[in-house]
Amino acid sequence: MNKRLAVAGIVVLTAQPTYAQSSVTLYGLIDDGITYVNNVQTAGTAGRKKASQTYLASSILAGSRWGIRAVEDLGGGMRTIVVLESGWDMNTGRFQQGGDYMGRQVYIGLGNSVGTVTLGRQYDLLLDFNALTTSNPWGSGYTAHISDLDNLSGTYRVNNAIKFKTQAYHGVVFGFMYSLGGIAGDVTRNQQLAVGTTYVNGPFYGAMTYLAARNPNISVYGNTPSAGPATTNNIGATTLTGVQGNPAISGYASAHSKDIFAVGMNYKIGGGTLYANYSNVRFSGLGDTSAGPNPFGYQGTAVFNTAELDYSYYVTPAFMLGGGYVFTKGTGPNGNNAKYHQPQVTFDYFLSKRTDIYGTLIYQKATGRDSTGQQAVASITAITPSTSDRQFAAHVAIRHTF
Repeated sequence: MNKRLAVAGIVVLTAQPTYAQSSVTLYGLIDDGITYVNNVQTAGTAGRKKASQTYLASSILAGSRWGIRAVEDLGGGMRTIVVLESGWDMNTGRFQQGGDYMGRQVYIGLGNSVGTVTLGRQYDLLLDFNALTTSNPWGSGYTAHISDLDNLSGTYRVNNAIKFKTQAYHGVVFGFMYSLGGIAGDVTRNQQLAVGTTYVNGPFYGAMTYLAARNPNISVYGNTPSAGPATTNNIGATTLTGVQGNPAISGYASAHSKDIFAVGMNYKIGGGTLYANYSNVRFSGLGDTSAGPNPFGYQGTAVFNTAELDYSYYVTPAFMLGGGYVFTKGTGPNGNNAKYHQPQVTFDYFLSKRTDIYGTLIYQKATGRDSTGQQAVASITAITPSTSDRQFAAHVAIRHTF
């Protein structure tokens, strides 16, 4: 999974100047390891079958990437910022993010003492602000909320985005983002709008963000080269007999809009940090077939409420242990009422400042009926769904930054 807020250990290749403080930096990260899953769906002539799976998996704690960052000092406190960042799979050499060459981030902007404005393909404010209230800083992509439905793990980027973030003032930062849909004759179609804020005071960090997306099957889930038009379900496969994709939410591709509200905090206590967060996600206006397919004839709204509590602790300066619990409750049309329970444990051991070995264990239990109208199956994020209401995964890997 491609997510993480920063890359450590960047190497400055050029820092010579036409202007003071100008630089061009090449940086990267490699993350690869082995995943074991006890139960995944496989296709069969008579329907889905159960199988265990062991495979190499790249980008689970942090997305493998390379990037270029340029900063030019324009004088008077003004600077230009350019970022071009590409994600790729260590085991196949393929680009990630649906095949986008610069799929992780690509933007240009200006900054000064007031704030920074950037234009291009970017992370939304949910990742910028609220990810630090989750297990995101140290947990694997597998520990994300079900289907990363609130994007607190940064699975989905935003195209055509204008983003503004203020500098911190008495510990407070504000942010605004608007993504233009670009549709002739309909300025709101495929648009995204977000506002958010953070507050830092000593050991306390708090964040709150609201994001509204129109036609999410296209604007959120369909903004990569591998995605299809509105007649395609870009959220995931809803098949009742074959291998599914994101069954918790894939039945809601016909939503006219998707709204996300997230609030959370972290608090440092000695060598440990406590994390708590809550999100509310709404797929509204179901039945809009101009937005996406509606194979189950849904109308109305589907709502998901998710709560997470985590704790991480540095046993030594080089060894971290973390664990937590995520609970999601979904309600939707036709009596859909799935619940997902997910405990998780992660360790991270640093061999040096730039190389570490990590591992994670995740278990998920599902109850009720999911978005396909069937008995809910366990579906750990970024892993093929289970054939049953339970799923267990283990992953161990090595990561290097440069």
